[in-house]
Amino acid sequence: MYIDPNIYTGRPADRRTEAEEAIYQKLDDLSIPYIRVDHDHADTMEDCLLIEEKLGAAICKNLFLCNRQQTQFYLLMMRGDKPFKTKFLSAQLGCARLSFADEGHMADLLHTVPGSVSALELLFDAEHQIQLVIDNPLMEDTYISAHPGLSCSTLRLAREDLLRYVSATGHEPVIVDLPIEEA
Repeated sequence: MYIDPNIYTGRPADRRTEAEEAIYQKLDDLSIPYIRVDHDHADTMEDCLLIEEKLGAAICKNLFLCNRQQTQFYLLMMRGDKPFKTKFLSAQLGCARLSFADEGHMADLLHTVPGSVSALELLFDAEHQIQLVIDNPLMEDTYISAHPGLSCSTLRLAREDLLRYVSATGHEPVIVDLPIEEA
């Protein structure tokens, strides 16, 4: 996988997708600083390990989930090396067992594709159909990294700046504490 050897401190000079441009504009409007690394499409946690080295911060796992009826949607952020067990999340949220939402809902609600979803795309959820859920250990990290609309770039933001961005989109996270191992 190719990773640009440069680290950037602002939006790209070249033209990006409309979704990416909107995310960069929102970050600019909120005066949120970040560093950026450009790279080939990175849609697995294995790809992200190389990018983490360049950014100097871990990339979190972002899972777009829904209930069986596909009427309730959740974006779960958790550390990349932590296994995900749906029953623990469902129990803490007090909802029926969750599964992965399909590409169509991801495109409609977040304007992105599988492997690229992050909290930055909550900008497009104007009707607030998605509940952001953050696993508590992630709140201990100084930085949180996210793809801005497409996983060909990764941004490193201060945790508090990412939370401020999310709040500016009208979303407030629910913090959960997911166990590492089954009890």
